[in-house]
Parts: sequence; C-alpha cells; structure tokens
Amino acid sequence: MKRVLSLATLYPNAAAPRFGTFVARSLEALAARGDWQVTVINPIGVPPVAFGRYRALKAAAIDGVEHGVEVYRPTFPLIPKIGGRINPGLIARAVLQLARRLHAGAPFDLIDAQFFYPDGPAAARVATELGLPLSIKARGADIHYWGAQPQAHEQMITAGRQAAGLLAVCGALADDMATIGLPREKIALHYTGLDRNRFRPLQHAQLRRRLGRELKIALPDGAPVLATVGALIRRKGQALVIEALSHLPGDTVLLLVGRGEDEAALRSLARTRGVADRVHFLGSLDHDLVPLVLSAADAMVLPSSSEGLANAWVEALACGTPLVITDAGGAREVVTAPEAGRIVARDPLAIADGVRELLEDPPMREATAALAERFSWQANAAALAQYYESLLA
Repeated sequence: MKRVLSLATLYPNAAAPRFGTFVARSLEALAARGDWQVTVINPIGVPPVAFGRYRALKAAAIDGVEHGVEVYRPTFPLIPKIGGRINPGLIARAVLQLARRLHAGAPFDLIDAQFFYPDGPAAARVATELGLPLSIKARGADIHYWGAQPQAHEQMITAGRQAAGLLAVCGALADDMATIGLPREKIALHYTGLDRNRFRPLQHAQLRRRLGRELKIALPDGAPVLATVGALIRRKGQALVIEALSHLPGDTVLLLVGRGEDEAALRSLARTRGVADRVHFLGSLDHDLVPLVLSAADAMVLPSSSEGLANAWVEALACGTPLVITDAGGAREVVTAPEAGRIVARDPLAIADGVRELLEDPPMREATAALAERFSWQANAAALAQYYESLLA
C-alpha cells in the first residue's frame, strides 16, 4: 500500500465541523479504496493570544483517526488579516518535525497540498526536506485571490515549478492557473465528488412543512423558494440575491445557508429593501438538513464573482434543483443543458430574470438530477488514485 501525506488547512475540526468537508470526503474516499494509506496534517492557525473563535480552534487541535484517515493538528502562530504572506513559512516550521517523525516511522511516497496557498509553498518545503514528489491542488480562491498578491504569487510559482503534478477542480481554473504563470503541462483536472445517498431529489407533499418545523420558519406550500448555499462573504454575492428578491413575486422566500462576516450587512440590506420577512438566515446547517433545503427550493442561486467548481452547484443539481449562477469558474462545465438552470450576468435584474424563467417553466427534477450522475466520491477517489500513481511512475 502506498502512503500519501496531505497538508490541508481546509479540513473540518471540532470547532468548525463544516469547514473543508469536501476535502475530508475526498481523502476518506481515497483511504477507503485500500490502495493508498492517507495521513493528513491539518495545521490550525492560532494568534499569540487565543481570543474569541480562536480559543475554540486551539482547543480543537486534537489528533485522531477520523473515518479511516490519520489526522494530526499542530498549531502555528497566526497574525489575523495581515500575516498571509508569512503563513507558508510558519506552517512549514510547525509541521516539519512531525512530518519527519511520521516519515521515519513509515515512509511516505508522496507529499500533497489540498489548497494552493498557503498549503502549497509549505508542502513544497516538506517535500524538499523528505526528498519526495509533490502534488498541489487548486480550488478557486487560492488562485484568484492569492495569485493576485505579489508575495504569495511568487511563492506559488516556485512551489508549482517544484511540483511533479498540479490539480484543478475544473478546466476554467486550469486556464486561470496557466494565466498566472503556473506550468499548464503539469495540470490535471479533478472534479469534486458527491454523497449520492444524501443528495437526491426528496420531493413529497410534506417536505416544506417538515423543513419549516425543523428550521422554525414559515414555508408556504405554494410560495417560490430560493436557496443560496455558501459562506456569507462578498464574493458569493448574497447581497445581489437579496436585491433580486425585490424584483420577484412578493411571496418569494430566500433561504441563506452559511455563516460569514457579511451577515450583519446582509440583514441590514434585507431590511432596507423591505424583504427582511422573506429572507431567512439559517446559519451552518447539519449536513442532513442541506438536502432538504435544496430539495424544497425551486432554484439554487449563487452569483459568485469567482469560483472553482462549487460543491453547492453539484449538490443542488443532485437534489433536482436548477441553478441560477454567474459565469464564474467551472459554471459552464456544470450548466451543460437547460435543465441545469441558467448562467446570468452578475446583476440583480439579470438574476431575477433567470429565476423568473425557471419559475415560469421549471425543468423536470429527474432531468436536473441526471446531470449530476457523473459526480461521486468513489469516482473522485479513483481519479485521485490514478493521478497519484502517475506521479510515481
């Protein structure tokens, strides 16, 4: 059995159980195959004085075996908001001794980074120290945001040149990686997975009533329902959806799933636009509730300014719910037929028009769900195992 050591700052922990779940599911599916043994180092940044949410994160820095994957959680010193350029070095310093010890006990075949920055440059240092090949995965914001920061960009290019292979979550992101100077010939595509047992059409007469009881909100049977799933940050565009809501039928309801720094501003905007009674902030839901929200919705609306290939897109389709999204990242690799929804301009009126089209002529849910059939965690793991093997050939 071959062994991979994966460095992942995006990974769920006890304080943030929904953070990076897609990374965990991918690596767990790989471990379940039996041909690769997976060890994860999930470094957690903690300021010198652990205040607020950082106190809980520090307490969550616990090692263990989770769903067949060994997970180690060393902490590294974090300077919030301004320490981004030095994080790779701080992470490398925090994990090197652990990586050497693990490698001495049972040698690894490959070093892997699950996010291009800060994980990639930090993993590059570990790979150099251990004399192992390196793989780095790009997911979207790491390329679009950090790739535009000069000091981060320089470290990313250096790590990319060292890597034996690079992964992108969609073809559009692979092109963006090449545009910032990463070697295109090293980039392979690796699409996301999907829990097909959880995400499937769940339509039945009592669904909205059940969901309303679970969430303690009113969901009238005949009212149009929109869902937006994503962190409440400006890049995801929830403000545009709230603006669009004021141009849609007066009984349309918006369910916002996620937390983030924009929540207060979004609540204020909903009040200003006179739609506060129709916008429900649901926070970070238990993963079993998300399929209920998506299945109850008439459309999943996510007008992001940048993306890789959003898991929420695929999960919505699998629930039979069409999308209204912007032409960001791999949008055109997901919206491949009218049944998948609409790609619209990043503008409230265009978003409202896209929603209105779907409300007036909704696709069959079975046809929408069929467009997600190519996604599964088993397929994701098989592709990852084949790619890793190619780096060792």
